[in-house]
Amino acid sequence: MGDKAQTHHPGAAGRALAADRPASIRNVVLVGHSGSGKTTLVEALALTAGAVNRAGRVEDGGTVSDHDDIEHRQQRSVQLSLVPVEWDGIKVNLLDTPGYADFVGELRAGLRAADAALFVVSASDGVDGSTRMVWEECAAVGMPRAIVITHLEAARADFEEMTRICAEAFGGDDPDAVLPLYLPLRGPEGPDGHAPVTGLVGLLSRKLFDYSTGERKESEPGEDQLPDIEEARNRLIEGIIAESEDETLMDRYLGGEQVEVKTLIEDLERAVGRGSFFPVLAAAPAAEGARQGLGTVELLELVTRGFPTPFEHPLPGVTTVDGEPRELKPCDTDGPLVAEVVKTSSDPYVGRLSLVRVFSGTLRPDQTVHVSGHGLADRGHEDHDVDEKVGALSMPFGKQQRPVTHAVAGDLVCVAKLGRAETGDTLSAKDDPLLMEPWQMPDPLLPLAIHAHSKADEDKLSQGLSRLVAEDPTMRLEQNQDTHQVVLWCLGEAHADVALERLRSRYGVQVDVVPHRVSLRETFATRATGRGRHVKQSGGHGQYAICEIEVEPLPGGSGIEFVDKVVGGAVPRQFIPSVEKGVRAQAAKGVAAGYPLVDVRVTLVDGKAHSVDSSDAAFQTAGALALREAAADARIHLLEPVAEVTVLVGDDYVGAVMSDLSSRRGRLLGTEQVGTGRTLIRAEVPEFEIGRYTVDLRSLSHGTARFDRGYARHEPMPPQIAERIREQAGDEA
Repeated sequence: MGDKAQTHHPGAAGRALAADRPASIRNVVLVGHSGSGKTTLVEALALTAGAVNRAGRVEDGGTVSDHDDIEHRQQRSVQLSLVPVEWDGIKVNLLDTPGYADFVGELRAGLRAADAALFVVSASDGVDGSTRMVWEECAAVGMPRAIVITHLEAARADFEEMTRICAEAFGGDDPDAVLPLYLPLRGPEGPDGHAPVTGLVGLLSRKLFDYSTGERKESEPGEDQLPDIEEARNRLIEGIIAESEDETLMDRYLGGEQVEVKTLIEDLERAVGRGSFFPVLAAAPAAEGARQGLGTVELLELVTRGFPTPFEHPLPGVTTVDGEPRELKPCDTDGPLVAEVVKTSSDPYVGRLSLVRVFSGTLRPDQTVHVSGHGLADRGHEDHDVDEKVGALSMPFGKQQRPVTHAVAGDLVCVAKLGRAETGDTLSAKDDPLLMEPWQMPDPLLPLAIHAHSKADEDKLSQGLSRLVAEDPTMRLEQNQDTHQVVLWCLGEAHADVALERLRSRYGVQVDVVPHRVSLRETFATRATGRGRHVKQSGGHGQYAICEIEVEPLPGGSGIEFVDKVVGGAVPRQFIPSVEKGVRAQAAKGVAAGYPLVDVRVTLVDGKAHSVDSSDAAFQTAGALALREAAADARIHLLEPVAEVTVLVGDDYVGAVMSDLSSRRGRLLGTEQVGTGRTLIRAEVPEFEIGRYTVDLRSLSHGTARFDRGYARHEPMPPQIAERIREQAGDEA
């Protein structure tokens, strides 16, 4: 790759690219931690491919990586972006993903849309834990991968050492499956003692590729360079042959037979395409005024010749909307339409834009499609099956959208005016509605309680929030009936900041963030009795109702049980439901700190009525008064929700995580080994203690741990904490 002569035809700057055949498409997602240089690399590839001019600009004057204002303010990517380029007659859809953990939902969407991945690793920062975890996810589904080492201009950057680290991190049991195809060449040392990288040497071709003039030039290596080249070349050849489908090739090679370079390249391309060999390359952005960035030609050659076509991408599970499995040919341009919305965004000029991956059939403008959205009801997304008319199809270039006439199976395209479609929805033929199996999305576990800043904001809040969660399925909207709070569940603090910024800048909604409340309960710790007397005789129609109750605690989860033990008609039969209604209404309001009362049996034992002045309303009031009086003489427990927590963490951090859980009043339930080097910790922790756990755990484990939580039960809160809560409730009252 880069080792045999070829003619390439870069795309004209700013020209919208459309592909007519899946075989001429490559979908590649760029993965790496924040600051590794993914966006810079995309811009360098676009320059080399001719998608932008020498200044890195498209025709409208913007850069190919222009994003929304939030990204400019935060100085980092916060969303998935598509940059299509053309090389050697192949359309390459580059999917640039955020590297920060809070935006992993955008990364997962990019992985869904792509057929191969470029892992971008900074020579100055190395491989972090989250990048290793994504590598393992790709390995689990057999996605082809390559590694690009950036920031070689850093003072202590060492390509050979970084290659070794990558082989150790990504190679698993076979580090020889992670090897460089090229070695960097350094120029003379500067005044600071650092020798800049000026070119590459192709290990298979034994050719030098000099980028020092800003344009790639080929030459032969000097005699003094050959020994280093041969050592690395021999190891690369052995690595390629080990993955060859020709089982006799290794024996022939070890027996002294010279293997043709053409054969090695063909075997290399096959091994890369099926995800069994992972080449390492180097890349750097072009200098000002240069035509090509270092390593970008080699990288484009790898992508177009080594990465798989969409034909080789396994089709996600497809069913009818009723759940019946449907078998489809992969990437059939003439087959039934099946496409998926992988990203939803709002454009100030064209409105809602849906980035769509077409898996089967051909999508055209003005086509009526069926939009199916199922399975995200727990995140504020209602299931829906609706027909919608597709608007214009386009490809992004900087901030502009360039129209295209169609999108074939295997391609990515932006679709306008899909008003009901949300991220994760399936687009299919109107008369043949289908549904794709959703991809795995992380659970948002950081609560953000908000309320409208003003009355004007309150009027726009609901619509703004609905649009926000339609764009981002990793965000969950909750209208908490217990605390009466509007809660946005996010993946982290940066995710929450972006949500607030989008509400303000895109939808014109200003909100205030308030402390998140946990849904507490109250219950009786002891038996108690109460007498409710509601007697008024002055002025107009009188009111008369007296009832006596006994209250006793019940096991957790029992709710409110009402028992009638009145004898002799002391309370007329028609008013007993009134007493129960009053008791339940008071229980819902609480009896101590304003939280709902649960898990008690209330027994009506006696009472009095008046033939004229007793009424339904009077006995409701008496029932409520009786429950309050019983509570005044009893010990009331505040019940807090307890979550069942599972934490998957690297073995190096198990002790720290377990100690931290214990400090949060957690009860450790056990641990188990999961694969190699990871442990699953199970614990029960009060929800009061884990409001910010997703942020704290990331810091504690250096981004290598993840956790899940689920409601277990409510249980009594420690007295000292309960007393503090009661005092706060009293102050607020």
